[in-house]
Amino acid sequence: MQVYCVGGALRDELLGLPVRDRDWVVVGTTPEEMRARGFKPVGKDFPVFLHPKTHAEYALARTERKTAPGYAGFVFHATADVTLEEDLARRDLTINAMARGEDGVLVDPYGGRADLERKILRHVSPAFAEDPVRILRLARFAARFADFSVAPETLALMRGMVDNGEVDALVAERVWQELAKGLMEDKPSRMFDCLRACGALAKLLPELDRLWGVPQRADYHPEIDTGVHVMMVVDMAAHLGLALPARFAALTHDLGKGVTPAHILPRHIGHEDASARLLEPLCERLRVPAECRDVARLVALLHGKMHRVTELKPQTVLKTLMQCDVLRRPARFEEVLGACEADHRGRLGFAALDYTPAALWRQALAKIQAVDAGAVARACSDPAKIPERVQEARLAALKSGAN
Repeated sequence: MQVYCVGGALRDELLGLPVRDRDWVVVGTTPEEMRARGFKPVGKDFPVFLHPKTHAEYALARTERKTAPGYAGFVFHATADVTLEEDLARRDLTINAMARGEDGVLVDPYGGRADLERKILRHVSPAFAEDPVRILRLARFAARFADFSVAPETLALMRGMVDNGEVDALVAERVWQELAKGLMEDKPSRMFDCLRACGALAKLLPELDRLWGVPQRADYHPEIDTGVHVMMVVDMAAHLGLALPARFAALTHDLGKGVTPAHILPRHIGHEDASARLLEPLCERLRVPAECRDVARLVALLHGKMHRVTELKPQTVLKTLMQCDVLRRPARFEEVLGACEADHRGRLGFAALDYTPAALWRQALAKIQAVDAGAVARACSDPAKIPERVQEARLAALKSGAN
């Protein structure tokens, strides 16, 4: 029985990055022997065990065979004669296919360390093409390691997978899981650039894919191309340290520009409503969590108004705040403001500028929060008119002083 630390822990260690979790592979043993040593079995599809003291996961070395389309169509083989090299061969990228034994010696049969030094994301073997999730994983690694490039032969393999329909077999939950992880990396745009380069983005997010090549007014958007702008926005959202709901909103806020009639370009009249309409089926298709969906919908609908707060009448400001349900969900409103700031600064030459509307919206929120709705209700003789009187008091508060 030989135990090896494998995968991402070694990759991050060699890169000088913090190691979060360690994965362990056991070679030369059987499930029966693992149980006899006190390990507790937890794996359903293949033998995985919990260490009797540390409760860390230990997996038996295994091979796999493709039996059906999609990421779940595999049969696993885990016996005492499976070698470490065979186990590592089934992994996705060379930089994830290294191991270190208890003697401290690095086992690197597929050149992972060299690819780390050359900053290359490269598949281990042609078996990469059997699992479409690996396209998403590689794209996510491209977002995490922004200075790494994808090996040309790996990109060609990914294109072949897309052409062969492997991506069509992905289930919504897994797609969302990987997209969400990619959005939380330091350079999310790299994930979508990678998916677009291999053709997967058109399959998974056609609403996003069609934004490239769509022009915008150069006086508002010096970068002109809508797809380029959206990538700048998601990277700005990452730079601002925004949470997932705001980053997803940054990604989807301009979907409507992809369906603007050609004869009105580069203007995009009504794109906010169009963005919200396109967002609904996208969220349903990918099973996007409600929190992310709700923030994204508000940003899609309202980002134009949020930017133009100084031009809005107090009635419109109040209506917008109420639309965001700010009194019950002030934290969600901060997510909306964050995504709008990313939109404003995610333009060529705007990255270093302050987003002054955010402070004005917070001032407006503070004014309506200061209204004592209970006192207004007690002073109203007609209960049916209480909501109207409360709104009148909030509007009066917004009109008082500079906004």
